Amino acid sequence: MRAMTTKKRTAILISGRGSNMQALAAAACTADYPAKIVLVISNRPDAAGLQWAKANGLATLVIDHKAHASRPAFEGALQQALDAAKVELIALAGFMRLMTPAFVEHWRDRMINIHPSLLPSFKGLHTHERALEAGVRIAGCTVHFVRTETDTGPIIAQAAVPVLSSDTATTLAARVLEAEHRIYPIALMLVASGRARCEGEKVIISERVTDLGSLFSPGV
Repeated sequence: MRAMTTKKRTAILISGRGSNMQALAAAACTADYPAKIVLVISNRPDAAGLQWAKANGLATLVIDHKAHASRPAFEGALQQALDAAKVELIALAGFMRLMTPAFVEHWRDRMINIHPSLLPSFKGLHTHERALEAGVRIAGCTVHFVRTETDTGPIIAQAAVPVLSSDTATTLAARVLEAEHRIYPIALMLVASGRARCEGEKVIISERVTDLGSLFSPGV
């Protein structure tokens, strides 16, 4: 039997309700999951996800960006908290702050993010509205390593969902969010276990995760 390696100490950064945080935390409760959630940090004191995290026994911390005079000052406080908790990996889960190149480079290949589109399409905001306007038949979400430019970086995992003719931005967002909750724990597992690694700006996965088959839209 293969011995269980030490779990990677992981921090989750949120700004709101943190639904992806909940999915990651649930996955991390299993004995063989390679990451341990040691800290949840929010830049907003009123983030709803903080209450959930506390209720579920997770350590939480508020570092209000408004209390710091500059982005580097905010990131300095953030880095101090991460160092104190001996964090090895960061998972962004609806964290609505742009980061400086220095911070991103410090956490290069150790900080991941999830975005509600199939990158490189529809970077930025209003992804579902833009997908509907473009008339795409398949949408989805992407987990990637963070780079300085917004919504870029080597892609770790993606999940696709069909776009229905009856969809609104709200219904499509709900379908994509369900996919996010499935794919983010898989991506963190791959990174924490060392099965996903960067070679240049491409992610190499050493072992197959599962055969998810193909998605066709519209179905016939």
